[in-house]
Amino acid sequence: MRRLTHLQELEAESIHIFREVVAEFQRPVMLYSIGKDSSVMLRLAQKAFFPGKIPFPLLHIDTTYKFR
Repeated sequence: MRRLTHLQELEAESIHIFREVVAEFQRPVMLYSIGKDSSVMLRLAQKAFFPGKIPFPLLHIDTTYKFR
C-alpha cells in the first residue's frame, strides 16, 4: 500500500473539513478574494465535491482597501 505524502495528507484533511462543514451547517458560505489563498481554497472545494457542484456560495470580498 502506498503511503500518502505530507501534502496529500493535508489535502485529504482539508477536503474532509469541507465535507464536514456542509454536513453540519445549514448555510455555509466561503469568502473569496480572488487571491492565491482563496484560489487554493476554491480548488480544494471543487475536489471535495467533484463531480458535483460546490454546495455553498462564494462571497467575494474586496481586500484592496488596505493598499490605499
